Amino acid sequence: VQLQASGGGLVQAGGSLTLSCTASARTFSNNAVGWFRQAPGKEREFVAAVSWRSDTKNYADSVKGRFTISRDNAKGTVYLQMDNLNSEDTAVYLCAAAFSPYGTGASPASYRYWGQGTLVTVSS
Repeated sequence: VQLQASGGGLVQAGGSLTLSCTASARTFSNNAVGWFRQAPGKEREFVAAVSWRSDTKNYADSVKGRFTISRDNAKGTVYLQMDNLNSEDTAVYLCAAAFSPYGTGASPASYRYWGQGTLVTVSS
């Protein structure tokens, strides 16, 4: 199973980016999906997660009100809309498929499959 994150890049502070995480529809259709990020020298950090029916969404406090997670199961894609970015958002962003349909927790141990990640750099 492969997950592919894309959409990263260089953006100025206050700007926006939308990340995409793609996999086979079979991979996503019955699994919650989460986004994590890892900055240089720091531990992996939970960002957001969405249940397979999109009826449960969970956000880290640091991104609430700025980031929005959504998914399109038919396309096998999960999105992370990121607005009002700041330098602390600079990191490699990774997506992961959870073990269960409703596993929107913040622990990486709750996620079974991981993608390679995409780099987001926010310049101040």
